[in-house]
Amino acid sequence: MNIQEIQKQLQFYKIDGWLLYDFHGSNPLALSVMKIQPEVLMTRRCFYFIPAKGAPHKIVHKIESHNLDHLPGEKKVYFSWKEMHRLLGETLHGMKTVAMEYSPNQAIPTVSVIDGGLIDLIRSYGAKVVSSAPFLQAFTCLWTNEQYQLHKEASHVLENAVTGAWELIKMHLSQDKPINEYQVQRFILGQFEKEGCITEGEPICAVNGNAADPHYIPTKEKNSPIKKGDFILIDLWCKKNLNYAVFADITRVGIAADKPTPKQQEIFSLVRKAQKTGTDLVIKRFSEGREVQGGEVDAKVREVIEEGGYGDYFTHRTGHNIHTVNHGPGANLDCIETDDHRLLIPRTCFSVEPGIYLPGEFGVRLEYDVYIHEDGKVEVTLPPQEDIVTFS
Repeated sequence: MNIQEIQKQLQFYKIDGWLLYDFHGSNPLALSVMKIQPEVLMTRRCFYFIPAKGAPHKIVHKIESHNLDHLPGEKKVYFSWKEMHRLLGETLHGMKTVAMEYSPNQAIPTVSVIDGGLIDLIRSYGAKVVSSAPFLQAFTCLWTNEQYQLHKEASHVLENAVTGAWELIKMHLSQDKPINEYQVQRFILGQFEKEGCITEGEPICAVNGNAADPHYIPTKEKNSPIKKGDFILIDLWCKKNLNYAVFADITRVGIAADKPTPKQQEIFSLVRKAQKTGTDLVIKRFSEGREVQGGEVDAKVREVIEEGGYGDYFTHRTGHNIHTVNHGPGANLDCIETDDHRLLIPRTCFSVEPGIYLPGEFGVRLEYDVYIHEDGKVEVTLPPQEDIVTFS
């Protein structure tokens, strides 16, 4: 933990201090910042207060008084709740603004993890609770050079797996052998295992109307056969099997025919145009040395699809942060499901995945990952899909 860098952020935002808190793993963001390992028992309330100037303070329970020993600062140990309240009051005395993992009006739910009762308690000491969201990303989801390389490795695993999946489908259909969505999903999972990768949940293979459900997932009991002429969506994500490895996440679409229908081509082209428009906005802002918010990108992408006449069929945000979990703690490309005004910052990665979903017909989602390098270079980490995959 870089206390000096945190204090620079607090001073920049004119915040008196940052109060990190956890109880039974309720605040994974704070645990990440404090570098608490998953095996550490956190069964009692603990606090770590970093003032804008001066030394930090630790408030820990007698039973788990060692949990923050790896962090700098004075340690204060409590046993009863009354002692805890007194120590908090002493620590926060004179503080006018205290940052916590809180989002006004729950604008960003992934940041708003502190319970209302604790916020009431902190306010009772005369402090205003403000959100840590403006600077939290810098301490929870920046990639190291090694993590970037691990992402690239995972990206190539995805690329090879989805290429293999198309070939598997094509082979079965050419030989008039039955194949279904679930078999394709199992094939992809097998490829992950061979490459030393893991995933969260299970990949998606969805045909025709199933592809119009953004979160459809085939199971052994519930799946559809893949037949000649079917439209097929494949969504897959994985990371190397290491705790600190980061994910890669892509979605591709194809048709089990020699060419798509005019409507399928229309929808694909519009989704690709929207994806490129959003990405170009990020590239432009960084090339000009200007800031860009996640919500701004979502709005720009959504505008393209709305102008194309399909705004009502784009039913999710444009993208999500990617880190050691697939949906990471950083800025999402989102102005519709949440009000994500966080900035996109260097050394973070996010997906760009607009979609159009036509119930009972088919759905198109195109997804790739974008990484912003330290120098502001914006990289799409795998080549975009420019055409619908076809089977000749």
